[in-house]
Amino acid sequence: MSDAARMLLATAHLPGIDTAVLAECIDAADTCAQSCTACADACLHEYDLRRECVHACATCADVCETTARVLSRASTWDLHVVAKLLETCVRACSSAAAHCEGHADTAKYCAICAEACRRCEKACQQVLIALATLVASVPTSTDGAAGAGEADVLGSGA
Repeated sequence: MSDAARMLLATAHLPGIDTAVLAECIDAADTCAQSCTACADACLHEYDLRRECVHACATCADVCETTARVLSRASTWDLHVVAKLLETCVRACSSAAAHCEGHADTAKYCAICAEACRRCEKACQQVLIALATLVASVPTSTDGAAGAGEADVLGSGA
């Protein structure tokens, strides 16, 4: 069991989100951030500098680090903000993976990074599915504003 899973089990977190799915996403985002940071660094030292890959990996690393931290604070979320962050993480991972896959045959570190990005992309998509299910199950008032149930789920009074 990962440390993220152990922490989620030991602390209060948003009801309705599977701990295993959430922990997998946190772990995947942490791993992806590390892989992207190392890949960007390695690309900087190549004779044929891969600027686009460096930029995509650096952006992905930053987004993944932020995503892991926000998901780790699972006791109180603004679900709409978390959903947008996860969508951004999916896009950043997809972009970095595509760049890395373009030269994975000549740079092993790019192949490793692309795999980490695709795992994180998939893990974020799984949490997005769980969030969509959770939001769909929360009643809203007739005027379209969040009902009492949604405010409690969001924790932020959004």
